[in-house]
Amino acid sequence: MMTLIQVLVLVGIPGLTLLAARYVKPVAWVGPVVVCYAAGIVLANLPGVPFVPGVSLSVSEAAVPLAIPLLLFTTDVPRWMRLARSTLLSFVLACVSAMVSAVVVGYAVAEHSDEWWKMAGMLTGVFTGGTANMNAVGLALGVREETFVLLNTADIVVGAVYLLFLVTVAQRLALLFLPRFQNTAGWDEHGTPGEGTTLRPTWAQVRGGALALLLAVSIAGLSAGASVGLLGRLDVTLVLLLITTLALAASFQPAVRGLPGSYALGDYALLVFCVAVGTLADASRLQAAGVFVFAFCAAVMVLAVVLHFGLGALFRIDADTVLITSTATIFGPAFIGPVARALRNRELMVSGVTTGIMGFALGTYLGLAVAWFLRP
Repeated sequence: MMTLIQVLVLVGIPGLTLLAARYVKPVAWVGPVVVCYAAGIVLANLPGVPFVPGVSLSVSEAAVPLAIPLLLFTTDVPRWMRLARSTLLSFVLACVSAMVSAVVVGYAVAEHSDEWWKMAGMLTGVFTGGTANMNAVGLALGVREETFVLLNTADIVVGAVYLLFLVTVAQRLALLFLPRFQNTAGWDEHGTPGEGTTLRPTWAQVRGGALALLLAVSIAGLSAGASVGLLGRLDVTLVLLLITTLALAASFQPAVRGLPGSYALGDYALLVFCVAVGTLADASRLQAAGVFVFAFCAAVMVLAVVLHFGLGALFRIDADTVLITSTATIFGPAFIGPVARALRNRELMVSGVTTGIMGFALGTYLGLAVAWFLRP
C-alpha cells in the first residue's frame, strides 16, 4: 500500500506543480522543473516521511525510456534538411563545442572522481540535447544515485545563470564580434511552438497522448525484448539506443509525428523523473561531492559556449542564429520562445525549435560516444 502511495505522490506532484504555475507567479518564474526537483529533495529529507529509495529509483528508470520516444515522435527529420545553412552549421558547431568541452574538462578533473567519464558523457547529452538525454546516458552508464541528483541540480543552477545572460545582455555582447541577423521581422505575441505544457488538454490531445503512450510502451517493450534476445540479458545501454532509434524511425510516419499531446506527455514524464530523482537526495551524502560536480558542470558549459561563439565568429554566423542554436542545444525547444522574444526575432522560432528537437534525437548518441571515448 505504501509503495502505491509513493508512486502516486511521485506522479501527482508534477500535475500540482503545473497547476500552481498557472496561478502562483513565483512558481511560474522558477519553473516546473526546479520546483519538482526541490519538492523531491524536501520530501527525501523530511523526518518521518517513509520514502523507499528503491521505489523512487524504479519510477525514475521508467520515466526516461517513456519520455524519450514521446518527445521524439514530433521530430520532422526531412525538415532538418530544409533549414538554412547557417542554422545547421551553428547547430553542428554547438554540438562539437559541447563534446570537445566535455572531453577537455573531463581529462582535467579525471583524478578527482571515478565517475568523471560518465559525468562528461551526461553533460554532453544535456548540452547537445536535454535533460532526457543526460539521464538516458546516466542510466545507460550506471552512474550512482548521488551523481544523478547532483548533476541534475548543477545543470539547473548553472543553466539558470546562462539563461539570464541570454535574455538580457547576450545579444549586445555577441554583436561585438558576430554579424547582425539580416531582415528580421521583429516579434509578435502569437503562440510559440514547443513552449510549456498545457493543463487543459482537448479531447484530441487526450486521444493522441494515449496513442503516443501506447506506442512508446510498445517501443520500450520491443527494445527490451530485443536486448534479451540478442544478449540474453537486459542491457540498459542497448535498450535506450534502440528506443531512440525506433522512436526516430516512427517519426517518419506523419500520423505518428502529428499525434497531439505526445510532446506534452513526454514533458510530464520528465517532471515525474525530476521528482523521483529528487527523493533520492540524501543531504548528508551530497555535501562532500557537491562543489566538485557544480564546478565540473559550470566549466563544461562555459567552455562549450565560448567555443561555440568563437567558431561562430570564425564561420561568420550571425549573432541571433548562434544564440538561438546555443539555446536549442543547452536548454531544448521549450526555451526557444523566451530567448527569441528577448532577441525580438520571431523568424528563428521554427529553426530554433527544430534544432532543439534535433538535439533530443542526437544527444544520447553523442553523450554515450564521448563517455566511451573517455572510458579509462
